Amino acid sequence: MNVLSLFDGMSCGRIALERAGIKVDNYYASEVDSHAIKVTQANWPETVQLGDVQHINYQMLPKIDLIIGGSPCQGFSFAGKQLNFSDPRSALFFEFVHAIRTLKPKYFMLENVKMRKDILSAISGELGVEPVFINSALVSGASRQRYYWTNIPGVTQPEDRGIKLSDILESGTTDREKAHCIDANYWKGATLKNYFTKSRRQMVYRGDIKEFPHWETLEKSQMRMLTPLEIERLQTVPEGYTDHVSNTQRCKMLGNGWTVDVIAHIFRGLL
Repeated sequence: MNVLSLFDGMSCGRIALERAGIKVDNYYASEVDSHAIKVTQANWPETVQLGDVQHINYQMLPKIDLIIGGSPCQGFSFAGKQLNFSDPRSALFFEFVHAIRTLKPKYFMLENVKMRKDILSAISGELGVEPVFINSALVSGASRQRYYWTNIPGVTQPEDRGIKLSDILESGTTDREKAHCIDANYWKGATLKNYFTKSRRQMVYRGDIKEFPHWETLEKSQMRMLTPLEIERLQTVPEGYTDHVSNTQRCKMLGNGWTVDVIAHIFRGLL
């Protein structure tokens, strides 16, 4: 199978294909982040990097069987300003549409965040399929709600594995049974805002909460960041997969990446 991955990041799609038992003959990746590319090439040196999605020469590619991608979501997310297609990053979705219409692959799969219903319908109209809504919590220790548009047959909800946060935490100073995740992007408290750097705000936890989720007494000493290894586990990425770059970049790309086992579940329909 020849695969084209747009907005490839660190090639979570390539991991998922292998995990699903799909033979890959050629994997073409379009990515612009140098750190993500470094991680991809360290793990999959045969990957053909194509650069910016806006400048791909599709005439130079062989017959593509599968196009995958998670186009930038900042304009769609409820956590942002919801500029939608007016945000140039989210407008890159149309590059995905262009690739499908140009290359005419047998299969495609697009991932994106929860968004307004009118934008959801617009994307469905462009792709000609309705999305499947899957929460990564079914296969992981983290709640991560995403839409998946695909023509891969037989896509259903994965079975709930019952994985808890305590299952992925490293041993050490944590009370695993009492720990909870917090998304610092949604936290309004000044203490937390000042404590976490912009690039590593995806997930934090503390271990002694008695009345979850009342956070009025949160203090710096009661919190810590999830480690890169813990985030790899949450995203069902192989342990150590991202250790070719700094911890800051590891956390950033993992936060932007896919929950691999969800994607592998979808790809098994190719078999």
